[in-house]
Amino acid sequence: MHDIKGLETLGVPSVGIATTEFVDAAEVQSKYLGYNTAVVFVAHPIQDRTHAELQGLADKAFEEIIGKISGG
Repeated sequence: MHDIKGLETLGVPSVGIATTEFVDAAEVQSKYLGYNTAVVFVAHPIQDRTHAELQGLADKAFEEIIGKISGG
């Protein structure tokens, strides 16, 4: 969240990507920072997924990421 806020402060549109395990943590950090950070959540866990499974998660999240980064 800090990095996203920092990048956006510099004028770089940014979106955080995290697994669903971190929904609550992202909300708390956003409130703490006083900044409504754009985040896209993907299925948890990711560490034991194959390349094809990770590609599938990325493909599924792509439109949401683009929508948030473009302000849509």
